[in-house]
Amino acid sequence: QVQLVESGGGLVQAGGSLRLSCAASGSIVSINAMGWYRQAPGKQRELVVRITTGGSINYADPVKGRFTISRDNAKNAVNLQMNSLKPEDTAVYYCFTDAFYNPGLKRGNYWGQGTQVSVSS
Repeated sequence: QVQLVESGGGLVQAGGSLRLSCAASGSIVSINAMGWYRQAPGKQRELVVRITTGGSINYADPVKGRFTISRDNAKNAVNLQMNSLKPEDTAVYYCFTDAFYNPGLKRGNYWGQGTQVSVSS
């Protein structure tokens, strides 16, 4: 079906930067959207940013102006540049995709394994 492989993340001081990458592979026919969610301890998973094939981007308010998503359609990949990081950005970040795949031209949502981002004050 569809697999997502994430890279990046780690520990950084407040004000620093990190970059996350995610690549989708498998029996993909087309990708409708990709992006990132995050989940902090004791909290629900929340949307960070979503980008569609057409280039429409939705950022969550807490990250606007600090995070930038970019997409490589040819590689079915997205990158998330995170600047001016704050302690409240600490969470496990999950890549996701909304894609059509074979066999049967089915549509589904898939998730990466998650990568830890920790921001110290």
